[in-house]
Amino acid sequence: MTHLLSCIPPEANGSDPVLTSLRKELENMPLKWVGYLSTTGVYGDCKGDWVKESDFPKPKLARSKRRLACEKAWQDSGLPIQIMRLPGIYGPGRSALENIKNGRTQMIIKPGQVFSRIHVDDIAGAIFHLINLAAKGQRPSIVNVADNVPSTNLDVMRYAASLLGASLPPVEQFDIAAKTMSPMALSFWQENRRVSNQMLCNQLGYSLIHADYRSGLRDCLLQAK
Repeated sequence: MTHLLSCIPPEANGSDPVLTSLRKELENMPLKWVGYLSTTGVYGDCKGDWVKESDFPKPKLARSKRRLACEKAWQDSGLPIQIMRLPGIYGPGRSALENIKNGRTQMIIKPGQVFSRIHVDDIAGAIFHLINLAAKGQRPSIVNVADNVPSTNLDVMRYAASLLGASLPPVEQFDIAAKTMSPMALSFWQENRRVSNQMLCNQLGYSLIHADYRSGLRDCLLQAK
């Protein structure tokens, strides 16, 4: 085996289960490229500012701290590692369309809050692109994989509803909606950042399949038919 991709979550103590179990075996393999799928959550709360790969990670959430610990473990492993940091992932069967269809829609407004996203097709596309570049000697250690348009929850839900011809519930203020949110849901709203893909798209030459949520949601609707 010459190429390895790991997307297995960290263990509760922050250790990486792949390295814990298989490190010696991996060291003896003729690996040319190892990819690790991490999260842009390692950047922490950036108050809506843009973040790039050179920015110092400041995770506040426990799950993001565990991811950063795994990143460091892979980087210290001596393996030919490339870390891909991903924001919110969506795709066919897992998008705002399903929330609307299943009646789980909340229209929440929090001034200045945006979320970055990436369609599953572009995760796969970026991985193959990075593997090909690595074969040519170009392998930056960390790459953000995100689309071009960080957007509000309201913009995404309204566009999804327009595709379905569906109505939406009234808009709620975040402070009110937060009272009934699960701790996990609430944690997503506690951080605000725009994830830059300038390295991936401008420096490394990857062309996004779905440059924004509009293209991505249209694809999700098409795949559902």
